[in-house]
Amino acid sequence: MEPLRVLELYSGIGGMHHALRESRVPAHVVAAIDVSTVANEVYKHNFPHTHLLAKTIEGISLEEFDKLSFNMILMSPPCQPFTRIGLQGDMSDRRTNSFLYILDILPRGAISKLSKAFCFDSFSLSRGLLIQTMEACGFQYQEFLLSPSSLGIPNSRLRYFLIAKLQSEPLCFQAPGQILMEFPNSGTVQPQEYAVVEEGKLRVRTREPDVCLDSSSTQCSGQDSILFKHETAADIDRKRQQDSDLSVQMLKGFLEDGDTAQYLLPAKSLLRYALLLDIVKPTSRRSMCFTKGYGSYIEGTGSVLQTAEDVQIENIYKSLPDLPPEEKIAKLSMLKLRYFTPKEIANLLGFPPEFGFPEKTTVKQRYRLLGNSLNVHVVSKLLTVLCE
Repeated sequence: MEPLRVLELYSGIGGMHHALRESRVPAHVVAAIDVSTVANEVYKHNFPHTHLLAKTIEGISLEEFDKLSFNMILMSPPCQPFTRIGLQGDMSDRRTNSFLYILDILPRGAISKLSKAFCFDSFSLSRGLLIQTMEACGFQYQEFLLSPSSLGIPNSRLRYFLIAKLQSEPLCFQAPGQILMEFPNSGTVQPQEYAVVEEGKLRVRTREPDVCLDSSSTQCSGQDSILFKHETAADIDRKRQQDSDLSVQMLKGFLEDGDTAQYLLPAKSLLRYALLLDIVKPTSRRSMCFTKGYGSYIEGTGSVLQTAEDVQIENIYKSLPDLPPEEKIAKLSMLKLRYFTPKEIANLLGFPPEFGFPEKTTVKQRYRLLGNSLNVHVVSKLLTVLCE
């Protein structure tokens, strides 16, 4: 089998390239393209011999693309125009210009095999245009909604992915009209849970009834829990179920040894955001999605780690309401809460041990770059499925 000639668009810090290596699919990255100076420095640090183009995608002509003579595309376009947190401008957001440009030139290029990976959190007009382009170009495709936890990784990072190849080289499984929420095996897929798009909206379906539907259900053990934070009984029950899932690894296998004192939460953050923190322990089997705002913002940007082993978090939080600010800080400090280090987040995202940043890359920049990246193991598995 001749090695695939791969074009890596929106290359970032090289998550796609690492996934390609991990998959062991015979391939050579002919070029990587990204406009971010900081991301490109990290990419060069890890892939010094790859041809890297620091320019906008829409600034490259069809003729220039054809000269690269590629037969596979990997890309992860910016997700901000489509996410709940973003403005959801979709195709009106200028950050989609490069993606729309790619869809415009694809029908005019000679591509024999195509793989794409996206991080859309909502289903958009752009997705519809993507599907139309795939069908017009004669590609068979499959959509997925996948999280690293499905591979036993203790991190939630639900993302939309699409893989596609020419009809002459069909996929090794069949799941027409379904957006799979698990990895397929060969043959016809019968997933336990999948998603469909009906009337422009994403609907999740399951082949078996849910075990725990809401916090009022008698099956939800969390209903008797002490709500010591801004959490519902259902939230607590969900986290307990995640921590009891033995198919998922513990966080301690992804943590760094050594001095991490610089990552302790400052007193001001402890006092202001105590009730919003998602706190995990080294023995936990879960963590929130880490976003580019991690380390700078608290709410919704990722979990924090409790490093004090002999302190009960429930006892600390139950004692807080009647304490003055100084004593609240003293109590919360007993938990020894800290941010995950950039290296630990990279570990959870599946980057290999040899992955690193240039020394001049600041901690804030590292968090931002990782928050914009993807999970290497998930993409690697999809590449294996695509090329079977």
